[in-house]
Amino acid sequence: MQPDDNLCLCFHITKRKVMNYIRIEKPRRASQISECFGAGTGCGWCRPFLQRLFEQASPSGKNNAELPDRKEYSSLRKKYMDEKKRQQKL
Repeated sequence: MQPDDNLCLCFHITKRKVMNYIRIEKPRRASQISECFGAGTGCGWCRPFLQRLFEQASPSGKNNAELPDRKEYSSLRKKYMDEKKRQQKL
């Protein structure tokens, strides 16, 4: 995933915005990233990825959070949303 690709597809929040928010605001918990224009508060798909970026930014974090490329990310989210809709119908 490139920095200007949308990480939160519900609210069109880019990976760059999230990374800058984490760098500047230094949230104590991953859930506080929701204060970055509502990231993670829509469908919930991006929450695990926000968690990865949060962990990457911690002092003991990995150098690079592995995120799928934009096309794969969108495809995986579509499957997630289809499954979510199917579960709601049950």
